[in-house]
Amino acid sequence: MALIPIVYYSHHPALHKIAEPVTEFDEKLKQLVQDMYETMYAADGCGLAAPQIGLAKQLAVIDISEEKNKPFCIINPEIIEHSGSEMMSAGCLSVPGTYTTAPRASYVKVRAQDEIGKFFEIEGSGLLSHCLQHEIDHLFGKLNIDYLSPLKKSISLKKMEKHLKRSKK
Repeated sequence: MALIPIVYYSHHPALHKIAEPVTEFDEKLKQLVQDMYETMYAADGCGLAAPQIGLAKQLAVIDISEEKNKPFCIINPEIIEHSGSEMMSAGCLSVPGTYTTAPRASYVKVRAQDEIGKFFEIEGSGLLSHCLQHEIDHLFGKLNIDYLSPLKKSISLKKMEKHLKRSKK
């Protein structure tokens, strides 16, 4: 397994594009999923989408368990049911050092494929609902920071740049 560099907001075009569906479910994809798990855990995240590592593919990995031992991937996901509405605050591995609030459905049901191409459905509320929506947003070129007003977005981007400079020292 290998760690993959995470790309940052405004530093890579893949973050702002609609990702392409995954069509090949092979050993290379399985290895990519494993590498994404390792990268997500190393960055202390609970989700990581392929655009965050510079790949415009409809793939994300998630693990919201306290023990970090229940990872799963969603490939070519679509939200097929949702209800409720709430504002949720979260960080993003592609905008480190910031937390933003975004509107989210309280409950979602998602249909996706796993790393071997098998379709499945997952549903949830709370953190699971938020994480699913956050990662699916990435697959459509949208980040939490894009929900902010221009002024708040500018402030968040300055915080991110300061954070990145501090972490390089």
